[in-house]
Amino acid sequence: MPKRVNEKTQRLKYVLSDVASAIVAWVALFSLRKIYIEPQKFGYSIPFDPGSDVNFSLGLILVVVYWLTLYTLTGVYRDILRRSRLRELVHTINTSFLGVLFLFFFLLLDDEVKSYKDYYLTFITLFGVHFILTALGRFSISTQTKRAIQSRRIGFPTLLVGNNKKALDLYTELESENKSQGYKFVGLLRLEESNPSVFDDKLPCLGNVERIREVVRDYQVEEVILAIESTEHPKLNAILNELEGVKVRVRIIPDMYDIISGSVKINHILGPALIEVKRDLMPAWQESVKRGMDIVISLMALILGIPGYLAIGLAVRLSSKGPIFYRQERIGLNGVPFKIIKFRTMRVDAEKDGPQLAREKDTRVTKVGFFLRKTRLDEIPQFYNVLKGDMSLVGPRPERQFFIDQIVQKAPHYRLMQRVRPGITSWGQVKYGYAENVDEMVERLKFDLLYIENMSLAIDIKILFYTVLIMVQGRGK
Repeated sequence: MPKRVNEKTQRLKYVLSDVASAIVAWVALFSLRKIYIEPQKFGYSIPFDPGSDVNFSLGLILVVVYWLTLYTLTGVYRDILRRSRLRELVHTINTSFLGVLFLFFFLLLDDEVKSYKDYYLTFITLFGVHFILTALGRFSISTQTKRAIQSRRIGFPTLLVGNNKKALDLYTELESENKSQGYKFVGLLRLEESNPSVFDDKLPCLGNVERIREVVRDYQVEEVILAIESTEHPKLNAILNELEGVKVRVRIIPDMYDIISGSVKINHILGPALIEVKRDLMPAWQESVKRGMDIVISLMALILGIPGYLAIGLAVRLSSKGPIFYRQERIGLNGVPFKIIKFRTMRVDAEKDGPQLAREKDTRVTKVGFFLRKTRLDEIPQFYNVLKGDMSLVGPRPERQFFIDQIVQKAPHYRLMQRVRPGITSWGQVKYGYAENVDEMVERLKFDLLYIENMSLAIDIKILFYTVLIMVQGRGK
């Protein structure tokens, strides 16, 4: 039985290899400058002692941090187990060239040299050493992993959906391959209870497709393959909606019409039979910058706003009995629950009769709470949630499971919201405002769906701007 792939271990190998490559490239560059370029310029050599050269030591630390930051922003350490070696090589060339180019203009272009040819030599040396070592290190790691996958020593827990000839043929083909593609089948799900089994004892049946989220969770599934006949295509969207917010890869066996018409978006073709359903919402570098903005702005807000928070906390405490902060379970990224934090704006017994949404002129809201809601200042403690990674500055507002269950009955596509981190503010909040009932939640949903389908840093900045405007004008509720 193949072992489960440990992506964290693989990522650590990449990081250590990249650190070693960056160090050696920096040593090579510094040696070139001290041993060849500077003697040519000044007519005499200066002894090079790395241990006592502050510029060398400081540069070594900064360069390593620089490269790791660049690789993280460009998505090098994402999806490292399934990336082809050719794609990896192209990515390494591009990032190495851009990274060295920036270092050259920022650090090296003001060096005093005897001839402009020394600039070329400096650039070529740094790029050549850095690229070759980085590429060799990654190639070695990825080749070792690929061989382990092909020899079935490691694999990805995979669930097959479908109990038909198409599913059986695919399973038989994948299992009979000399070199495995990494699928470690845990079982199959039927599309209909009455469907007769075509697998016999080859693969255990884990129930009907309605249990797909439960099975994915219980078996820690990483890959889901949908083997659906043309007559069963209406169920495809329902299954994809059910898998929204679940951290799993979805692959399908497309009909020829699907491919020709372009009705199925794909990332890359994985073989003659399977394609992957595209689920990326933002380029890797934008996701990294978005998370970086979350951390920096949240830290600044939490530190600089301390005097204001103390004043708000005192006002909340004096306005009514009870704690300053209000904690409540909400559902976040990939359906994972977390505790959201707000300044308390209602009486302590506000929900003694069960979960309720806030309403216009809600008598449960205190006088101070009314002001905090108008100015959205009650949301400020959520910067802590953002810092933890539970939330983002911008994203659909998180809801309680109690209300999500009701929303999904009217709008099954609500699960799309769980593809992203929930936010302190959202396009739905800006355009629609707070919802007072489930119907209004469904109505606001269209604005958040529009945001998800068009996610970008520019839109995030626009939403933040309008949110600040609403706070200043006191148009919250």
